Amino acid sequence: MDSPSQISVLQTAWQWWKYAAAYEGYFAATRRLLGVLWEYVRDSTPERLRQRYGDADYDWDYRVNTTSGAVGWRDRLLGMFHSAYQPTEPAAFHEMLDGLQQTLLRTSGPGQSSLSATLKTTFDFHDFTFIDLGSGKGRTLLMASDYPFRRIIGVELLRSLHEIAQQNLLQYKSESQRCFAVESICADATAFPLPADPLVIFLFNPFGESGMRRVVMNLEESVRTRPRAVYVLYHNPLLEHTLNEREFLHKLGGTHQYSVFTASDSWT
Repeated sequence: MDSPSQISVLQTAWQWWKYAAAYEGYFAATRRLLGVLWEYVRDSTPERLRQRYGDADYDWDYRVNTTSGAVGWRDRLLGMFHSAYQPTEPAAFHEMLDGLQQTLLRTSGPGQSSLSATLKTTFDFHDFTFIDLGSGKGRTLLMASDYPFRRIIGVELLRSLHEIAQQNLLQYKSESQRCFAVESICADATAFPLPADPLVIFLFNPFGESGMRRVVMNLEESVRTRPRAVYVLYHNPLLEHTLNEREFLHKLGGTHQYSVFTASDSWT
């Protein structure tokens, strides 16, 4: 897939403001825009920078660059209008994958076909492709490679983060790695053509509300076109309502930190 061209900060801010103004009015949208810019200024102080380097232990362990502290000013500003880059903590990620397994073993889930029910009781990572939408520097891809997925794909809009992810994939070495078919793709994750494989889709609150709605619509079309087992792991689910309001998605479980959804194939 062709990678997106250089993203304009001004165009991004304009599109963000137009979407906000359509729902909130011009005055409220402008006030929110000023608030976003002020938060960006605050986030640029030395104290905030030191806080962002607090997630660097993983990088020291594996000699990679996934910390949020080493993100340039332009990408941080773009992140204010989408979702600021923040890598997933290893303990939280492994808890989510373990939680997915446990949830599928104890939950039948409404709308599941007999195929889905069979997968529920015989869940095997080998059957699934793992996709991180909004994969940033690729830390989640590296951690997912500890599991024997069929393959692992990250989709990242910002070219600079994507290129760092590619370098991380080349440098990563771990005795626990079990999947070696790992790639990062520079593309718009909200419109990415999803593979026809059974999927585990990972979201770390990567988009604003409009972006999340596009992702959900894209997923619905993909599952309708090719019904298959699809599970969504939504970390920090601030916009969970965008999934709950769609009839083809059903929440299976989770905690205050994440939610697990399945895509229904009840129309087959």
